[in-house]
Parts: sequence; C-alpha cells; structure tokens
Amino acid sequence: MKNLFIIFLVLCSLKALAQFENAFLLKPDKVFDGHVIHNNWVVITEGNKIVYAGSAKSMPKISANSTLLELPGTTLLPGLIEGHGHLFLHPYNETSWNDQVLKEPEAYRVAMATVHARKTLEAGFTTFRDLGTEGAGYADYGLKKAINEGVIPGPRLLISSKAIVATGSYGPKGFSPDFDLPLLGAEPADGENLISVVRTQIAKGADFIKVYADYRWGTNGEAMPTFSEDELRLIVETARSSGRDVVAHAATAEGMRRAINAGVAMIEHGDGATEEVFKLMVEKNVALCPTLAAGYSITKYSGWDPKKDPEPVRIKNKRISFELAMSSGVTISAGGDVGVFSHGNNVLELEMMVKYGMKPLDVLKSVTSTNARLFHLEKKVGEIKAGMLADILLVNGSPEKDISDLRNVVLVLKNGKIELQK
Repeated sequence: MKNLFIIFLVLCSLKALAQFENAFLLKPDKVFDGHVIHNNWVVITEGNKIVYAGSAKSMPKISANSTLLELPGTTLLPGLIEGHGHLFLHPYNETSWNDQVLKEPEAYRVAMATVHARKTLEAGFTTFRDLGTEGAGYADYGLKKAINEGVIPGPRLLISSKAIVATGSYGPKGFSPDFDLPLLGAEPADGENLISVVRTQIAKGADFIKVYADYRWGTNGEAMPTFSEDELRLIVETARSSGRDVVAHAATAEGMRRAINAGVAMIEHGDGATEEVFKLMVEKNVALCPTLAAGYSITKYSGWDPKKDPEPVRIKNKRISFELAMSSGVTISAGGDVGVFSHGNNVLELEMMVKYGMKPLDVLKSVTSTNARLFHLEKKVGEIKAGMLADILLVNGSPEKDISDLRNVVLVLKNGKIELQK
C-alpha cells in the first residue's frame, strides 16, 4: 500500500510538471490586450493558458520551472485572427483559379495547404477562418484534424467546407455547355433541397455555412443576385437551429440586401454596397469582411503598378466603399482573402485597412478581439487576460503606430507552445 501511495505521488508530480511544461514569464516593452496598449506589463503563461497579465509590480509568484523571456523593444499582442482565407488556394498569378480547381490533384493541394498553414502560423496568425476549399471537397476537415492533433503546425481552423451556390451560377467558366464540370468546392442547391444541403455541410464538419448571395452570372458576366431572400432565409434558419452562423459572399447591393434581411451574420467582400445597405447592416448587426487585399492583388496581376500607375476604377471604388462602411459604423472584420495572394503575407490586408483610413489601433482590435467576438471565440482567444488560451504574438516595434511592424515577428505562441522564435 505504501509503494502504491508513492507511485501515486510520483504520477501526480509528473502530471503537474507536464501541465506546466510550457511556462513563461514574458516581459515586453508594451502589451496590447486586444483593446488598449499597456506599459510596464508582464504576461505569465502556464500550460496552454494565460494565468496573469498586468503590472509587473503586482504579479504573483511564478512556477519554479517558468522560462523568463525579456524582450526589450517588443510589443506583445494576442495571436492574430485571419478573418477570410483559403488555405487550399495559392496566388492566381502562379496558377489561375480554373486550373487550380480542375488540374491540381487534391493530394497536391493538401500538401500545399500544409505549407500554407505553417506560414500563416509563423506570421503570427494563430486562428484562421477558411471560407471554402475551392475544389478540394472536404479536405479542410482533415487539415483541421491534423492541426488539432499536432500532426502538422498551423492555426486553429474554422471551416466551411463546400460553399452553397445556386444551380448554374458558380464554377469554372469558358467551357462548352456540353460538359458538366465538377464543383468539388461548392454544393449547388435550390428551393426545397436547401435544407438537406445545409445539413450535409454541418454533418461533414462545417463550423459555419457560406453561401454565394450573388455571382458573376449576368448576361455580360457581371455579378448578379443568385438566391431569393426566402431561399437565403431558409438557409439561415436551418443553420441557426444547429447554432451555426451563415456568412454571405456578396458584391452587389441587392445580393447584400437579400442576405442581410435573411439574417446572415457577415457579408464577405461587399464591393457594391450603398449607404442604404450599410445602414441596414448596422441596424441588423451584420458585420463586413471587406477583403481589400484580394482585389488589390488581382489588379496587380493584371499589370497595374501602384507605385506609378493611376488608381484603377475597381480599386478606387473599393476604397470609397470601405470608407463609407467605416463612416456608417459597420463592424469591420479583418480578413484579406489570403490565398488569392501569398499565405504568410496576411498583414497586407491590415496595411491596406490603414491605408484606406482606419486607425492602426482599430485595425489591431479588428484582427484580435473583434474577430474573436464575431467568430464566437471571445472566451478563448483575442485578448490578453487571465484564463484565455496562451495564443501570443511578439513583434519588434509599435504596431499601434505603424501597422507594418506586425511583420517584425519575434515570437509566436499557440496554446502556450512556442511555434516560432527569432
């Protein structure tokens, strides 16, 4: 019995050591807690949690095996949250969307996605909302599982798998109508079968539902609304009964209006919004993820040089739309549609938000605490305070003054584990 008691104590001790194997006392110059900047703060982590964030004078006794990391010249922030991306895509100037979807084998795209996930994490983005596999079926579920189980490094994922599209609206263009091209990254649906399609996405592991409220299927290839307001409302009601949000790809004012009235939680892109639409978004508490960097990058791929060429109409209109959204009081989610441009370059969206008039501190809020709230993760990530997961980014410089300082990554922790240290 005595020997059993000794074994029990040893096991308890080993468990305690394992629990606090990753224990750190972090001493940066400044701490951004998800809302404001603090000077003379320290942050203490034990295991996968933050146990203290506050004045160095008031900090509690730390674990004996804690590692002290004094980091002069740095700012500590919550791990950043990418609001809109596609881990299974890579820049269109490398390979067109059509060719990625139709010609790249799924195994190849999964291999690429694992690299994209690692680059994202090393850039300081510890959470990533993926807006669809774009032709890779339900591969995002496997990628999420591999990250969660520590098989590969990457941000924690929120996945939507196959987006829901109106029959005939979405897919590769320019092919003979005699061919039925595969839509592995989307699920066509109409009318009554919308319920079963939404439920299928839920059964396959979707954390939220993405729907295309409009698409480039007009008579001249222009964006036009797809689903009726009643169809969109049916999608929202079905998803909501499972506790899931619906977000809508929408670039037209009418597509946005229908989606907002139907009850979606967020509009993705929103290029053609009017003052009335933004007013409706505020009234209905619908957020906007503007994806500024996507259009900027695509325009550059077409030959535009922002350093010497005049601003194209597309870029000018996007900037004006973003300014109008801000002045209207719409909640802004930081998300750049990364995958259209290079993974690991996620900060480009944040730089453009500042360039188009958003204050750097407000951008920091958007990419941390605001995104966490919008994605229902506010009890886990997005803030630096006791009890939150130890998702932490340290950068050289002062990103609340110069947002590009987010590129100066010094240290990345996810779940209390060092993922990158320079």
